[in-house]
Amino acid sequence: MAVARILIVAGSDSGGGAGIQADIKTVTLLGGHAMTAITAITAQNTLGVTDVHPVPAGSVIAQIDAVAFDIGIDAVKIGMIGSPDTAARVAERLSRPDLAAVPVVFDPVMIATSGSRLASAETIAVFGDLMRRATLSTPNLDELGALAGLTLSDEASVATAATGLIERLGCGAILATGAETGPGELTDLLFDGAGPDAIHRWSANRIDTIHDHGTGCTLASAVATGLGQGLALDAAIERARRFVRTALEHAPGLGSGHGPMGHRALA
Repeated sequence: MAVARILIVAGSDSGGGAGIQADIKTVTLLGGHAMTAITAITAQNTLGVTDVHPVPAGSVIAQIDAVAFDIGIDAVKIGMIGSPDTAARVAERLSRPDLAAVPVVFDPVMIATSGSRLASAETIAVFGDLMRRATLSTPNLDELGALAGLTLSDEASVATAATGLIERLGCGAILATGAETGPGELTDLLFDGAGPDAIHRWSANRIDTIHDHGTGCTLASAVATGLGQGLALDAAIERARRFVRTALEHAPGLGSGHGPMGHRALA
């Protein structure tokens, strides 16, 4: 079988824990070929982000065009997007005939694990363009609440937020991650807009660690790789969740803050 070609549209993390660096490790370890369209250069470590330099939207599109023309793309992962112009132009580029059928996984990155803001209010306002194009969006509960304009307090409110966004935006499925559904238990809920209930749910015990930088990036890239390899959406999510949990359990404990996960344990 030919190797799945996965395009990552995201920002660079100088600390290597999240962003493009985590994405490349994830795609590679799951057997895909990672390609990149870098949207921003960040100076960051386990304690926070100290500088962000957005890449001009035209350069981001040029990176996408370069790999689409020559290598081809089987799936796309979108993370940190950089600017409102980039968000709109990436959504439009991925909707053109040559890429319109390619599955897209969108991680609506707003705030880093350290608490540093990675998207302006103006950029978040056009996230709907990317969600409409995405096969799957993977917001955590804070991101889902911000996108829906709701305070999420229980599973019912998560369902209301996710299904409301799908109906309002006409977007693809939403995987709401990190819902607390019991003592020490976290649940990820998949909604497709067919009704108010989650069509799939995955629960597991919380892994007690602060070395969790890059969990959202890794999850979304792992799902995109699975879709590019021909897995069904639920199977791609299930494998991605196992990958993230294993990486969390083997975090090397680097840095003084939220350190990187142990992707190398999957090698």
